[in-house]
Amino acid sequence: MSAHWKGYWLLGALVASLSVGSAYAAGSLDTLIAKAEAARSSDPKSFQRILGQLEAQAEAADEYQKDRIAYLKAYGLIFEGRAEAGIGVAKALGEKTKDSELGLRATLLTVNAYALDRQFTEGLRQLEKAMQQLPAVHSREIRHQGLGVAAVLNQQIGQYRQALDYADRIQKDSPDGRTRCLASQVQIESRQFLGLLSSDDGQINDEIDHCIRQKEFAAANFIRIALARKWVEAGEAERAINLIERHLNEIERAKYPHLIAEAKAFLAEQALEKGDLSAAENYARGVLSQSASVTSALPLVKAYRTLYDVAERNGDIREALSAYQSYAEADKAYLNEVKARELAYQIVRQETLQKSQQISVLDQENQVLQLQRKVDQQAAQNTRLIVILLVLLVASIGYWAFKIKRVQLSLKKMAETDALTGICNRHHFTLRAERALAECARNGEQAALIMFDLDHFKNINDRFGHGTGDWALKEVAEASKGFCRRIDVLGRLGGEEFAILMYGCDLRAAARVAEDCRVRLAQIETRETGHVFAITGSFGVTSSMQSGYSLAKLLSHADKQLYRAKHLGRNRVCVHENEQESVRAAGSNVLELPQREGRTEHLGA
Repeated sequence: MSAHWKGYWLLGALVASLSVGSAYAAGSLDTLIAKAEAARSSDPKSFQRILGQLEAQAEAADEYQKDRIAYLKAYGLIFEGRAEAGIGVAKALGEKTKDSELGLRATLLTVNAYALDRQFTEGLRQLEKAMQQLPAVHSREIRHQGLGVAAVLNQQIGQYRQALDYADRIQKDSPDGRTRCLASQVQIESRQFLGLLSSDDGQINDEIDHCIRQKEFAAANFIRIALARKWVEAGEAERAINLIERHLNEIERAKYPHLIAEAKAFLAEQALEKGDLSAAENYARGVLSQSASVTSALPLVKAYRTLYDVAERNGDIREALSAYQSYAEADKAYLNEVKARELAYQIVRQETLQKSQQISVLDQENQVLQLQRKVDQQAAQNTRLIVILLVLLVASIGYWAFKIKRVQLSLKKMAETDALTGICNRHHFTLRAERALAECARNGEQAALIMFDLDHFKNINDRFGHGTGDWALKEVAEASKGFCRRIDVLGRLGGEEFAILMYGCDLRAAARVAEDCRVRLAQIETRETGHVFAITGSFGVTSSMQSGYSLAKLLSHADKQLYRAKHLGRNRVCVHENEQESVRAAGSNVLELPQREGRTEHLGA
């Protein structure tokens, strides 16, 4: 990763991306300034030539033009690698210019210069200052400059997620063509480092084509190198080598040392991997030819490592030793550089945190001093009020919790219980029966359903009144409970219709229970009502063996048998047995039923 070179080129190009055509009046000097602005990163030779012309005519310039020329001069010095001189010019410009936007650009240029001079701590301090000024800037181009400088500097110090965030902010803010190209380079390289690069090459190729249209050939080729690395990771090394070799002449024509070093270091590694020792050595030495401009950079480390591996494979011990010594020195210098960047980041981050904490502490102390007297005066009164409020709150919570619980229990009982008989209403019977059937199905147990309806119940209401009818329903429910176990479900389905779901009970046993229940209903003594009348019921019985575990189907089959019992004369039990249906009338012996062994306790509603 060519972080040092990218700072040398991309930062300067981003700082130079501001279009200044509208700021100048007509005139030859203004025209030259505009041309220099446009040529900074796309045509370095023309830029240096125009800058020389501007410096020669500086005496004839007005104050505004002199500031612009000073800015260009600072940029030119930094572009040539004379960071210290560029910093001096940019700082002087920032202090004297009355143009706030140009002053911010000079600050950003200073950030760039410090980064190039590997003074990362000071560069980050200047960047923090620039970022504080950035929100007040209305110019989109200058705003993009600041974000671009922040993106690249964070990439240089290894903070790739922050770099990607700044580049994304540029892309979302409708950048011009050149800025879009440069921001795309940061995005692609940062995503590659973070392992977030898309598997689709289409977008990467689109950005390469866009950079070429903008004549940003260095950015285009840095993106190509990123694409080549992606292909190597995907096992397409030959394709990656062909891509870089095909554009190597274009890369060398750019005369950007770090770009050349990156490309040749990549090719040297891949040639060595293929076993082409001659090509690997040539490419590695090509990297070393740029060493004057790429000190403490990863391409140098890779180049020396390649030369060491080539010499070792060739059996040249002396050359291998020499190359390894150079490799060790370059690797140490590179690692020291990385550590210096990380340390600078941590130092500035800590300084920023300390400043924030100091500001927060001062604010808090000021607030404390202002409120202390009021707090002291009201402390006793507030304490008493708080105690009273807490007592009331606890009492209120306890009272309402008790009330709510009682209401909940009452509502639950009302929702589940038939108000007249005290057994399950139809809704609650359905819920409990379906749960019981599901459990029987899971456990392989049988279940049976007894459904019965009181005979001539309307006549009881009509002859003796609804009060007597209600008494009869309650007596029937009470009598039916005696035939239910705790695991059975008894419910009033509506009117004079009742049902019992019997857990783990087969058809014959359920029929015996139904018969016993029928007999018990007929024995109910009615004299206490002041009337003498008979209470009988017609019963329908089915089981899961015949009707399955669907409650709806069980009810349907039991209801069918109930009405069959009605049609056959009432006061009898009819059983659903698939193809054969059995009827048991009072005292009849149609169906042989086993004796019920005893009563079990009813499961409450």
